[in-house]
Parts: sequence; C-alpha cells; structure tokens
Amino acid sequence: MFRFKQFEIHDEFSAMKIGTDGVLLGAWVDVAHAKRILDVGTGTGLVAIMCAQRNACARVHGIDIVEAAATEAQQNMLHTAWHSRLSAECADLRSYCPEVRYDHVVSNPPFFLTTLQSPDAARATARHADTLTYDDLVSAAEQLLTPGGRLSVVLPTECAATFRRVAFERLWLSRIMDVVTREGESPKRTLMEFQLSDKPLMPRAETLTIQTKDGSYTPEYRHLTEEFYLNF
Repeated sequence: MFRFKQFEIHDEFSAMKIGTDGVLLGAWVDVAHAKRILDVGTGTGLVAIMCAQRNACARVHGIDIVEAAATEAQQNMLHTAWHSRLSAECADLRSYCPEVRYDHVVSNPPFFLTTLQSPDAARATARHADTLTYDDLVSAAEQLLTPGGRLSVVLPTECAATFRRVAFERLWLSRIMDVVTREGESPKRTLMEFQLSDKPLMPRAETLTIQTKDGSYTPEYRHLTEEFYLNF
C-alpha cells in the first residue's frame, strides 16, 4: 500500500506498481477545464484518482486490459472522496467504443519497444508496446477526443521522438517537459501533451529536475507534487 495525502493506493494485483512516472503524469496533466477524462492502462487507478482530486467537476474513467488491475483500480477509487466521479473497467482500447467523448485522454502507456519481455505475462502486457502500440493509442485518441481535446503521456525520453512521429499531423504537440532525475544528468523521461487541432501548434517546452546533486528534492519538483506526497 502507498499512502498519499488524501488517498491510499493498493497495488497487490496490478502488474505495474506505484512509481514516479504515474505521479508525474497525474500532477502535470492539465485537467483544469476537462469534464470527462479517460485514463488508458489505468493500473491501480493512481493517475485517474489524481485527476479527480485536481478537478472538482470532472468524471474520470479508467480502462485496463488486465482484469485484476481494473478490479483493483475500482477498489482504490471506491475508497476516495471522489468515488462518485470515478470508475474503471476491464477493456481493450483497440475495441473500446464508449457512448461519450473525452476532453482529455491520459496514459502511462507500454513503452519498451525492443527490450526483452518480462517473464511475468501481466507485467509484460503492461510494459511492452506489442499489445498496445503507439499508433493504437494515437488512433484511439483521435476517435475518442472532443474537438480541441488533449492526449497526455509519460514516456522514457528515448521513446518520446518515436511517439511524436506517430502522432505527427494527427495530434499536435502542445506541451513537453523533459524530466531529469538528478541535477547534471540527462533526461530519463518525458511528459508530452498533444491536442486534436486543425492547425499546427507551437509547443511549450520545459525541463524539470527532481533532485539536486546532493540528493535533496528541488523546489520545482516539490511544488509539482506537494498536493500528493506526504513528505512535501
């Protein structure tokens, strides 16, 4: 179990455990004006719950191809103050046909394109892009988003350029943030926001450093995540 300031997350059954990537995405994604949000590959439901905490009006729905993960997400959502606006189900994005459209789609998607798969089948499904490709995610977002809607993802920096090429001329990059784990190192992960737009957009680019050289957390990282982490 992982305890945040306003909720707890159990991750006994989800293949993907609580990690920095999910927290970064949930804290960074712009949900201010969204009425409906879809969390693809919801896992424990962490990102969906963070979005519900940050937007007092939005209805947030999570889907996961792994039934055990979707069930655990439902349980985690049920025990939050925002349970009436949260829901989750076991569904495959490639065949997902909801009756509504979403203002924002968020995802911490499969990202290892070439590395050896984990021997754990559920973990492999969660971490590899052979079950949900980048093209699958972009194509689904095109169909599921409202006009002007947004898709936000977090990826290893080495995969970000590939994702941008897949999205090019279908979803326009509007925000990008490279994340440096420790001051002086190269970025290890990248957060990107794309918009369903008829016109090209000029993306706003920024860099976030999590820790200084002496291992203390930077003011910028504290500010981004202070609504959630108990020690901030």
